[in-house]
Amino acid sequence: MPDGHRVNKTLTAVVLAVAPLATALVCLGIGRIGYSPAQIVDGLWSMAVSGRGSVDPQLYSVLIGLRLPRIILAMLAGAGMALAGCSFQSLFSNVMATPDTLGVTAGASFGAVLAILLGGGMVTVQLSALAMGIGAVALTMAVGTRGRSGSTVSMILAGIIVSSMFQAFTSLVKYVADPDSKLPAITYWLMGSLTNASYQSLWLGAPFILAGILVLYMLRWKLNILVLSDDEIRSLGSRLPLLRGVVIAASTMITASCISMCGQVGWVGLLVPHFCRLLVGGDHRRLVPACISLGAVFLLVIDTVARAATAAEIPISILTALIGAPVFLFMMRKAEGLSR
Repeated sequence: MPDGHRVNKTLTAVVLAVAPLATALVCLGIGRIGYSPAQIVDGLWSMAVSGRGSVDPQLYSVLIGLRLPRIILAMLAGAGMALAGCSFQSLFSNVMATPDTLGVTAGASFGAVLAILLGGGMVTVQLSALAMGIGAVALTMAVGTRGRSGSTVSMILAGIIVSSMFQAFTSLVKYVADPDSKLPAITYWLMGSLTNASYQSLWLGAPFILAGILVLYMLRWKLNILVLSDDEIRSLGSRLPLLRGVVIAASTMITASCISMCGQVGWVGLLVPHFCRLLVGGDHRRLVPACISLGAVFLLVIDTVARAATAAEIPISILTALIGAPVFLFMMRKAEGLSR
C-alpha cells in the first residue's frame, strides 16, 4: 500500500509538470489558422536549429508574433492568480478568501481605468494598475494593523473598506468617461482580456509574477503553519508578522501584475485551489505546485475558447464565471457529501 501511494504521488507530480506544456502546445495551434502539434514542434525545432528564415513566414507570424505572447501570459496569469488565491485562503484560514480580500483587485482596476481615461498607452495602464494595486494593499495594511491587535479580522474589514473606496473611484471614472470613446474601452478592459498581450508588456509584468510565485513556492511548507492559531505559530518559533507580510507582498505583486496586463479575471483564485485540494489534499507542499500547474492550464483553456469559439472575442471574465460558478457549486455539494 505505501508503495502504491508513492507511485500515485509520483505519477500525479509528473502529470502536473507536463500538463501546462502539453496544453500550451495544443492551444498554440488553435485559431482561425490551425496547426497540428506536429507542425508546431517541427516549426519551433527548425527555428531553434536553423533560425527564423527556415520556416514559413505565416507560421512564424502567427505562432511567434501573435499567439506565443498570449500563451505565455495566460500561463503566468493563471498560475499566479491560482497561487495567490491559495495563499490568501491559507493566510486568513478561509477557503472563500481571494486576492480581492485586501483590495488589490479594486486598486489595480482603478489604476488601469484612470490611465485609460487620461489617454495612456498600454505600458502606462500597466504601470498605473500595478502602482494602485500595491497602494491599495499598503493602505489596507496601514488601516488593518493599527492598534494593539492587528488581527486577521481587522485586516479583512480594512480590505472591505479599501475595496469599496476604490470601486467607488472606478465607478466615478466610468461616470465621467466619454461614452463614445473611453467608456467602451474601460468597460471591455474591466471584463478581462489577453488581447493586448505582447513581449513588451511581458517584459514589464512577468518579473513581478515570477518573483511572487518563486517566493510562495519557497515558503510552501510554511503556508501549512498559517492555518494554526497565532499562539501555536509562535510556539513553533515562526515569526508570524514577517511570514504574513511576505505572503501578502508576494501575492499582491502577482495579482496586481496579472490585473495590469489582462484586466479583471475572476474565479481563478477561488476555483483552482479548491479543485487542487480535492486532487492532492491540503498539504501546501503538494498544493502549491498543483495550483501553479492547474491554474496555468485553466486560464490557457479559457483564453483559447475566448479567442477561437466565435468571430468576436469573448471577455474572459464571462467565461470564467459561466464555467466557475457551476463547477464550484458541484465541488461544494461533493465536499458536503463527503463530510456526512
